[in-house]
Amino acid sequence: MSSPSNEAPRIVIVGAGPAGVRAAETLVAAGLAPVVLDENARWGGQIYRQPPATGGFARSKRTLYGFEAKKADRLHAAMAALLPHIDYRPDTLAWGVSAKRIDTLHAGRAQSVPFSHLIIAGGATDRVLPLPGWTLPGVFTLGGAQIALKAQGCAIGRRVVFAGTGPLLYLVAYQYAKAGAKAGAQVAAVIDTSSFAQQAAAVPRLANDPVTLAKGLYYAGWLRAQGIRIVRGATLVRVRGERFVTGIEWRVAQRAPLAIDCDAIGLGFGLRPETQLADLAGCAFRFDSRSRGWLPSLDDAGRSSVAGLYLAGDGAGPSGADAAELAGRRAALALIDDLGVARPRMSGIDSDAAIEHRMRRIAAFRAGLDAAFTPREPCASPWPDETIVCRCEEIDAGTLRASIRNDGVTEINRLKALTRAGMGRCQGRMCGEAAALLLAEETGRSLDAVGRLRAQAPVKPVPVSLALHSGAVPEIAEEARDE
Repeated sequence: MSSPSNEAPRIVIVGAGPAGVRAAETLVAAGLAPVVLDENARWGGQIYRQPPATGGFARSKRTLYGFEAKKADRLHAAMAALLPHIDYRPDTLAWGVSAKRIDTLHAGRAQSVPFSHLIIAGGATDRVLPLPGWTLPGVFTLGGAQIALKAQGCAIGRRVVFAGTGPLLYLVAYQYAKAGAKAGAQVAAVIDTSSFAQQAAAVPRLANDPVTLAKGLYYAGWLRAQGIRIVRGATLVRVRGERFVTGIEWRVAQRAPLAIDCDAIGLGFGLRPETQLADLAGCAFRFDSRSRGWLPSLDDAGRSSVAGLYLAGDGAGPSGADAAELAGRRAALALIDDLGVARPRMSGIDSDAAIEHRMRRIAAFRAGLDAAFTPREPCASPWPDETIVCRCEEIDAGTLRASIRNDGVTEINRLKALTRAGMGRCQGRMCGEAAALLLAEETGRSLDAVGRLRAQAPVKPVPVSLALHSGAVPEIAEEARDE
């Protein structure tokens, strides 16, 4: 797609993590000046999140990023060099897309940013599955626990248990254990719902990236060497506590439940892509059986089904920071080609074939991670009826089951309409997959057969006045005008 010759392209990038930074770098090298919208205060994304620039909190990159310190430093330096050549907008939430405009919120003020071309590099967030007590104060996502440590230099508790599954489980536990007394935290245990046999069977595929595999083995081995308890093949039973977390229970196989005392829990079951903006923009989606979720349909370069709209990084499917950097470059090159602009000559940009070769190797490794850490089935049937599934609207599993059984619900948006699950502040970002799992198991249907929640603006909470003013909620806006 080429822009009209009498009008300069207006390129917007959402996200300033590895994918967004490399996309911006490639565009600038081609003589283009994108707008970069960053929800965070400083660039780097989640994996290379920087501490606040003010407030006196300073830690070395080696301390913050461990083995990835050099990669983090290169990415941070690349973005710093780009600042004079781009329109960088930190602390800016992109919460809606319509008609070649993206709705944003900065410092309490709304602005609609026009674009001719859009690269969405919005990253991923924790996949959370409910269990009794998971809404108690003291339960954090793994990403939230990591943010506290990286951005604020504090721990989520004094005695912390990390539970769930996925490579992030061991990384965050390692980071907390390394921070130790400085963060005021002790790691009491790591409770993995994936079995050792499941992880061992995935090693041949994980060997496609021996360096990353070695890092993962090192994290687990180091934790054991420090005397930290690691449990594999666990089924999480409940979080203990009344007003706040006091412990967690689990069982292995059909044995009696075990428990450990703690005052905080980091919980997560891998990552799920942030795809709401792509949905609002009209992108087609496909069901990905490997990750058991819905992803935007893209060509090999990151082009979506919508002309002029590209996706890169974990928002197109979690693949890690290295893949995100490659995908950001690749999407920017596709955009440059579509504009009819000459490709830039710069170090670090490989040929399409070289990028694709590296991406295939990473994809093979990621397939191994999915095999090693995919939550076992069934997931939802053990949840007691009183377990909260949608915490925004306080909808429990029993309410969902009753609607499915009594109303004959077989599709996720119908379940949302009847129960309000997924209508709260998070717009289904936290509870949508859990509700779909429950629906699939109750009806005996596959996950893809129950459908996906349709995104609604705002994709994240904004003041009601801004949503009404923008027309993002047309029904309410019309009623407000009538009154």
